[in-house]
Amino acid sequence: MTPFYLRPPIFQLQNIMNEHYNPAEVEQAAQAYWENNRSFEVTEDPTKEKFYCLAMFPYPSGRLHMGHVRNYTITDVISRYQRMQGKNVLHPMGWDAFGLPAENAAIKNNTAPAKWTYSNTDYMRQQLKALGFGFDWSREVTTCKPDYYRWEQWFFTRLYEKGLAYKKVSSVNWCPKDQTVLANEQVENGCCWRCDTPVERKEIPQWFIRITDYAEELLNDLDKLPDWPEQVKTMQRNWIGKSRGVEMRFDLAQPVGEHKAFEVYTTRPDTLMGVTYVSLAAQHPIALHLAKDNAELNAFIEACKVQSVAEADMANMEKRGIDTGVKARHPITGEEVAVWVANYVLMDYGSGAVMAVPAHDQRDFEFAQKYALDIKQVIAPTNGDAIDLASGAFTDKGVLVNSGEFDGLNFDAAFTAIAETLAAAGKGRVTTNYRLRDWGVSRQRYWGAPIPMFNLPDGGEIPVPAHKLPILLPEDVVMDGVQSPIKADANWRKDELNGQAVERETDTFDTFMESSWYYARYTCPNADSMLDSAKANYWLPVDQYVGGIEHAILHLLYARFFHKLMRDEGLVQCDEPFNRLLCQGMVNAESFCSRKDGRTEWIAPEEVTVERDEKGKMIRAFHKVTGEPLEFGGVIKMSKSKMNGVDPETVIQQYGADTVRLFTMFAAPPEQSLEWTDSGVEGASRFLRRLWKSRHQSPRSRATGRAGSGAAQRSAESPAPQNP
Repeated sequence: MTPFYLRPPIFQLQNIMNEHYNPAEVEQAAQAYWENNRSFEVTEDPTKEKFYCLAMFPYPSGRLHMGHVRNYTITDVISRYQRMQGKNVLHPMGWDAFGLPAENAAIKNNTAPAKWTYSNTDYMRQQLKALGFGFDWSREVTTCKPDYYRWEQWFFTRLYEKGLAYKKVSSVNWCPKDQTVLANEQVENGCCWRCDTPVERKEIPQWFIRITDYAEELLNDLDKLPDWPEQVKTMQRNWIGKSRGVEMRFDLAQPVGEHKAFEVYTTRPDTLMGVTYVSLAAQHPIALHLAKDNAELNAFIEACKVQSVAEADMANMEKRGIDTGVKARHPITGEEVAVWVANYVLMDYGSGAVMAVPAHDQRDFEFAQKYALDIKQVIAPTNGDAIDLASGAFTDKGVLVNSGEFDGLNFDAAFTAIAETLAAAGKGRVTTNYRLRDWGVSRQRYWGAPIPMFNLPDGGEIPVPAHKLPILLPEDVVMDGVQSPIKADANWRKDELNGQAVERETDTFDTFMESSWYYARYTCPNADSMLDSAKANYWLPVDQYVGGIEHAILHLLYARFFHKLMRDEGLVQCDEPFNRLLCQGMVNAESFCSRKDGRTEWIAPEEVTVERDEKGKMIRAFHKVTGEPLEFGGVIKMSKSKMNGVDPETVIQQYGADTVRLFTMFAAPPEQSLEWTDSGVEGASRFLRRLWKSRHQSPRSRATGRAGSGAAQRSAESPAPQNP
C-alpha cells in the first residue's frame, strides 16, 4: 500500500515537502492533482493488456464503515500494482441505490427515498475521495437513475418474450412489517433479515425468471472458476442442489375430488419398502381440497403459513400434523398407508409430498414417535451391527432388509432394481432434480425499478414496448409507511397502448436485479443501449472481484445467471462475469456491554476505560463517566448494534487516510478477519512519520528540495513490477 507522497507525479509540487509529516496537506494536494488531471480515467485500448478490478459497490447508507474501507483499499492496491505492470486498468465505483432501507429511512426522517439516497451518495463519494482511492468516477453508476434501470426494464421484456420471465400465484415469504416478499435466503431463524419480524407464508401473484433453465450450466461452469474460493463454489453447488432420484406415483385408495394420485420424489428409493405413511405439504392441492370440509385441517394449514421455512428451522422445529383419514397405495406392495398433512413438508420443493420412512429419516422419525406411527427398519449397516431405533433414525446407506425380493442389495443395486420395478409397473422413473427454484423478482415496495408490464383490462399482460421505456418511478413522493406510493396513485397506474387503456404493474424489481449486471454497465455507462458490446467485450470478464462471502449465493449466483442471459442475448461473449474472486475478511473490534435486569446495553469503546497488564491483556473495563464495571463482549464484527464501529472520518482527521489504508492492509491477510486496535493504527502512523522524515532528510531530497521526486518521476515514466 504505497502512501500518497510516494506516488508519482505529485511530488513535483515542492510546497508539500515540509519537514514534518502533515497528512491533510499531502493528501489534499494529491487528490486535487488526480481530479484535475483525471488520473484514473481510462478508455479502451486494444494495444494494451486490460485489467478490470472491481469491489462490490456499496449501498448508500450515508456513511462508510471500516468494512468498506478495507474492501476498497484491497482493490485500490491491486489496481495500482496492475497499472505498474503497464496494463490498462479499469477500477470503477457506483451505488446500489434502490432498496427497502431507503424507504424505512425516508419514513423515519419524513423525506423521500430519492432525496435521502442522492444526499447519501454525494456524501459517501466525498468520503471515498478523501480516502484517496483511484476510482474512475467518469463511469459512476447509480442504479436508481432511469438511465440505468431503463435497460434493466428493456432486458426483462426480452426475457418475457423468450419465455424466460413469467407470472404466477405463488406461496411466498411475507414480512408483515416491511410489507414485502422475501427470498428464502432472506429469512433468518424464521424472521425477516432486515427487521427481525416473524415471517408469514402468503399466496400472491409474483414475477419469476427461469434460473432453473440454467441450473446445469451454472453448476458445471463452477469448474471454469479455479480462482474462486472453494467455499463459495461449494455453497453454490449445495444451493443448486443437483440430485439423482426416482419420481414415483402413489395412487389414492379413493379419489379426493379430481385427485386420484400424487407424485413423490426421493433420492433414497432403497428405503421405499419402509414407508409407513406419506406426508403432504399444507399447500398441497389434496390438502387444500380436504380442508374445505375439515375445520381442524383448515386451521392447521393456516397455522403453517406463519412458520419458518428455513431449512435449519424446519429440521429443528416441533413436527406436527393432521391425519386426513385418506389412504394411499404403496406403489410396489399395494398396501394402504395413511396420508397425513405435516408442517415439515414444503410445497416449494419437489412435489410437495414425501414418502415417510421413519426408520431412516430423522424428521419422519420424530413425527412417527409423536403420533405413535409404525417404524419399520429396511436398511442395515454393511458391517452387520445392530441399530437402535429407539434413539433415532439410521440414515446411512447400507444393505436392504425386510424388503422382500430386494433383501441383501446395497444402495446402488437397490436404486436400480426398485427404479426398474416401478418403471415396469408404470409408476416411476429415474430423474434429476434441483434444489434451486426460479428467481422471484417481484417486490411490493416502492423504492425499486417498476416491472415493465402492462396489465390488460380483460386479464393477462403484455410487456411494455421499447418506445415507452423507461417506466419512470416518481421520485417526489410522500411515504406513509403503509402502502407503496405507486400502488396508491391511480393516475400513475394508468397508461395506454394503441388507444387501449392498460394498467401499469405496481410491483418493483428485487434489488438483486440491479446488482446482477452493474459490473457490465461500468464498461459503457453512457451507452444508448443496455451495453456497448465492443466495449463490454474489451473489459469483460472482471479480472479481480472483491467482496464479502455473505454474497456467495444471493448476489454471486444471480450475477452469474444474469451474465449468461446477457450472453444469450448477444450482449457479451464470455460465459462467466468474474474470473477471480477474493472474499475479504471482516473488520472486528473490541466490544463492551452492561447487563441489567436481563437487558444488554452495548457501550461504545470510546466511552470505556480499559486497564491492561504489561502484555496488553485486559484486566478490567469500566465506563469513563459513571465508573460502572463493564463486561467484555469479545472481539466481534464492527456493527452499529454492538456500538463497536469506528468512523473512518474520525480516524482520517486524526491520522490521515494513508494511516487507515496502511493499517487495514498490513494488520491481517485480506482473506482473514482484521482486528481493529488503536495501538495498531498509532503504529502505522508512526511508521509513516518516520518514513516521511527519512525521505525529507535524505541528501537527494535536500539537494532537490523535494523527496524522491526523481525516483518517482522515473517510476511514472517506466512502470516496473514491484510489490505494492
